[in-house]
Amino acid sequence: MAGAVVSGAQVSYISQDCEEIPEFLGRKYGHMAKRLDLSFNLLRSLEGLKTFSYLEELILDNNLLGNDLLLPRLPHLHTLTLNKNQISYLESLLDHLAEVVPSLQYLSLLGNIACPNELVCKEKDEDDYQRYRYFVLHKLTNLKFLDTRKVTRREREEALIRGAFMKVVKPKDAKASSAAASASPEMHYTPLPAGSRDLTNHRGILGKCRYIYYGKHSEGNRFIRDDQL
Repeated sequence: MAGAVVSGAQVSYISQDCEEIPEFLGRKYGHMAKRLDLSFNLLRSLEGLKTFSYLEELILDNNLLGNDLLLPRLPHLHTLTLNKNQISYLESLLDHLAEVVPSLQYLSLLGNIACPNELVCKEKDEDDYQRYRYFVLHKLTNLKFLDTRKVTRREREEALIRGAFMKVVKPKDAKASSAAASASPEMHYTPLPAGSRDLTNHRGILGKCRYIYYGKHSEGNRFIRDDQL
């Protein structure tokens, strides 16, 4: 077929600007392909992978795959690269991969927001990236290679101990927060009862406070002699 390059059990369909996996690929090569390269397309869905049940390697670099990425169950898949896509939420992806690709040993997520690599994001540093690695290894315990680096024994041990606490929590959307703030009237705290807040109506107020202040740390106490207490 035009655009498809086949070599033994390897199938490549690169730079075809396709938004979904063509039906003919699965029909013609799904039963025999062990390596499938779909790089440099416009993929947003992986629905067409259902017929590739014998895949061992899947290359999906430079596409438009996002947080709704769904893979079919691929029990033999050991290599998956998702570099330079639009994945921003890490935990849901890792939970999904743990379920559908149990044999995964090599994973690469470079170039996604979910992967805080200092080479692609100036605001991140090596500590951010290392925390990311611990979290990934905590979720995918069989990985031997993550991004460009082999998983070390020390990393695996640290992931076992601390990996669960390395989750990156996404901050609330700044725009949403500012919109909520502008929607609600500005409130200024005051301990005074409502009847005494009118600045033109000065009068004394007697009430109870839930706290008791003994005054031993009062600044004024420094100027009061013991015989005046």
